[in-house]
Amino acid sequence: MYVSHLSLHDFRSYPNVEVPLEAGVTAFVGRNGQGKTNLVEAIDYLSRLQSHRVATDAPLVRAGAEQAVVRAAVVRDGRTATLEVEINAGRANKARINKSPLPRTRDLVGLVRTVVFSPEDLTLVKGDPSDRRRFLDDLMILRAPRLAGVRSDYDRVLKQRNSLLKTAGLARGSAREGALATLAVWDDHLAGIGAEILSQRLSLVEALKPYVGKAYETVARGASRDDAEITYKPVVEPVEATASVDDLRQAILAELARRQKDELDRGISLVGPHRDDLLLHISAGAERLPVKGYASHGESWSFALALRLAAYDLLRADGDDPILILDDVFAELDSQRRVQLAELVAGAEQVLVTAAVPEDVPAALAGARYHVKAGEVTRGE
Repeated sequence: MYVSHLSLHDFRSYPNVEVPLEAGVTAFVGRNGQGKTNLVEAIDYLSRLQSHRVATDAPLVRAGAEQAVVRAAVVRDGRTATLEVEINAGRANKARINKSPLPRTRDLVGLVRTVVFSPEDLTLVKGDPSDRRRFLDDLMILRAPRLAGVRSDYDRVLKQRNSLLKTAGLARGSAREGALATLAVWDDHLAGIGAEILSQRLSLVEALKPYVGKAYETVARGASRDDAEITYKPVVEPVEATASVDDLRQAILAELARRQKDELDRGISLVGPHRDDLLLHISAGAERLPVKGYASHGESWSFALALRLAAYDLLRADGDDPILILDDVFAELDSQRRVQLAELVAGAEQVLVTAAVPEDVPAALAGARYHVKAGEVTRGE
């Protein structure tokens, strides 16, 4: 799978730009603030309908414009399809395949698959649990796009349930009894959908574990594949990775009942996959220590890279090479790790690299090169 042409209209800094691409390596070189990351961000957005840089769509629409359009010709198994998303500030987005509208924008998710390496990846290690949950969910949905609808349904139920908890917590008498009866219905909804998400995440983490160890051994100096460990930590315990969806549903319902008073007092849902975390540990002698708070900067960066490499390897094992995006990554690495990472990804069907200066692009990633300056994208030598 690779993108053979990218068209942007009013996306980020680009009023209009057309960029022909090809399989193999393509590097976009330009100083910071010139627009090179905007190009690869657009391709990643087509994959997930989310940006790896910002939480909302509003910054993606060029200042003064009402909408942005991202369009890409995607080649898969020798056939080309044109994917398009129209990003509307403050209104529903729209998606098309070969100019035909899709019933739901999220039907576009997973038709092109990307794995992005960026400086922001350190948040996977040093950031909040929400960053690690997002990493898991994005990968989960790329592997099974139907789960985009499941996650959307869960977010809707969670919002409704939180609103009801606030109301029930303040209500008295018969009003409180009515609110609690309604809460039981939303408990069942949250447990049912939450159990499916929990089951999928547990299976995903089990599938990722060997790839994370292998990747960490490759990118961390002197490390072995046993030095890096990931563990899924749900708020519902104990949970086995092989537990059925119904068993998980019952476990969530039981925990909801146990924590009901706390939830009513605080007016927020305290139970469910939205409160879970992905624990990261490294070996320090005979001990296992959390990466967050104990690992050095180099170890943290190596672990973040290992998570992304593991995601890439897992998607590849599913039978289809994802598009690799290396967004200003090499400037963060020493020379040895630059070479190691470049050699690891050089064989991918398509690799898109951004760099501030040509010297930041390793020799192993020789290929097409574009110079990006003040929004102008020109093919170079």
